[in-house]
Amino acid sequence: MAIDENIEALTTLAEGVTYPVLVDADHRLTELYAISNIPTVVWIDENERITRPNAAEFGTDTFAELTGVYCKPHMDQIRAWVAQGTVPDDADHAIADLEPDEIAARLHFRLAAHARRTGMADVADHHFDRAVALAPLDFTVVRAAMPLRDGDPFGPAFFELWERYRDAGSPYHGIPRAAS
Repeated sequence: MAIDENIEALTTLAEGVTYPVLVDADHRLTELYAISNIPTVVWIDENERITRPNAAEFGTDTFAELTGVYCKPHMDQIRAWVAQGTVPDDADHAIADLEPDEIAARLHFRLAAHARRTGMADVADHHFDRAVALAPLDFTVVRAAMPLRDGDPFGPAFFELWERYRDAGSPYHGIPRAAS
């Protein structure tokens, strides 16, 4: 599930992908499951039950140099789950609810995105600013706003966000991953 609006960019990123890629431009999934970072993986079984909640996992090693997190351990867990029904010990990890400021930030983000889509740039900027101020380390708010404000989601502002996030102990609402 991509939480983005840029279908062209997503199409490029999804080249060669053999599974469905869905788009959640309104960030409803991040609100429902308290997702505060990207990428996040949620395991859902064939009965539509969450088998393993939000986990900071990667499907490729694209960001391994930056994060120190490699995809192989996670892929091995998925293979064990599919082949033997084995779920990791952390699958019963309780996910903390969003804090009131985080909820407000997401509402401001939604208002900003809607205002931007309808041509109200000043209103959008106001709400993006409020969202970022309320949840300054939430990638689903701060980083997601970057391309919507004509910024580079992998430019200097992203790396400043990454550094602040890391310096704050990498706060996350799901199962954290440590560097391998």
